[in-house]
This record gives sequence, C-alpha cells and structure tokens, in this order.
Amino acid sequence: MSGPRSVPRYSDTACGRRCARLCTDAGLATVLATDQGLLHWRAMRRLGDPGLAEHAVQETLLRAWRSCATYDPDKGSVRTWLLSIERNVLIDIGRMRAVRPAETSWDDVEEAADLRRSRPDFADDLADGLLVTELLARLPDSQRHAVVQVILCDRAYRDVAEDLGVPVGTVKTRVHYALRSLRQLPIGA
Repeated sequence: MSGPRSVPRYSDTACGRRCARLCTDAGLATVLATDQGLLHWRAMRRLGDPGLAEHAVQETLLRAWRSCATYDPDKGSVRTWLLSIERNVLIDIGRMRAVRPAETSWDDVEEAADLRRSRPDFADDLADGLLVTELLARLPDSQRHAVVQVILCDRAYRDVAEDLGVPVGTVKTRVHYALRSLRQLPIGA
C-alpha cells in the first residue's frame, strides 16, 4: 500500500530498471562514499594535476548523472560503468591538452567532452601505446621530435623551441603538420 509519503522503490524511479540510481540523493551519496576515491586516484595518476583530477571526477559524475538511465546492469556494476565514463573524460582532457596545451580552459574541456564511447580500458592502454609508437615512426624526424616533446612530454612550445634553437612558430608548425598527417592515416594504420 503506497501513500503520498512513501519512499519510491527501485522500479519506481524515473529511469526505471536500467537506472544507476545516481538521480537520487541516496544513490549519489553511495557512489561518492564508495567510488569517489578510486575515480580521483585514477584521474590523478593519469593527469598528474590535482586540479585537473578533481575536474575529471566532477565531469565523470556529471556525465553519469545526466545519463543515469543509460546504465545497463547486465553489462557490469555501477563502478565499472563509472570507470568507463571516467576513461572517456580522461581521454577528452588529454586530447584537449594535446591540441592546445597552454591555452585550454575548463569551458573548452567541457565543450569537447563527449559520451559516445563507453567500454572497459583493460587492454586499451597497451594497444594505444603500440599504435602511437607505430604512427610516430611514420613522421619525419623533426615533426616526430616536436610531437613527442610538446604532446607526449607535455612541454611548452617555447621550451622545445629553445632546446632545438628554432623559433616557437617553427615548433608549432611542425606539431600542426604532424597532427594533420596522423589524422589522415587510416584507423588501422
């Protein structure tokens, strides 16, 4: 018997059976108590910046809250789902830093964020590393060195230019043309 003050049961939530329960205060509190530390640890490990790590966790929870109804309990736990979302957030932040390392703002990161892909990351890091190595080998030496220093080592254009003894614009041009070349390669290259 349910009256006007009854507490909604799991099946009574707005999202239905596929709800991750992040749309409820209790569900969100549970996630914060059990998974926030893990999410922050992963973000800090990947980004190396406490501010960016905190932003990544907030963005992950915001995306999860917005797409609460898309959670599929048959595919894994809420924690696994959150970790998949966080992986995509971390990739988006990394891409933003790679494209504009010194000029990226929080608004740019949020605008570029996209929740189209969600999958576990257990073997992806290894495959990504091998693919990056293979793709970098296809670039001319000057472009490869610029990309490695600016994007992979996250160094400022100015510092790389000083090391190479060339103008900053030359380093930016090398990175630009290298990234353009890499974007034109087929996915399985």
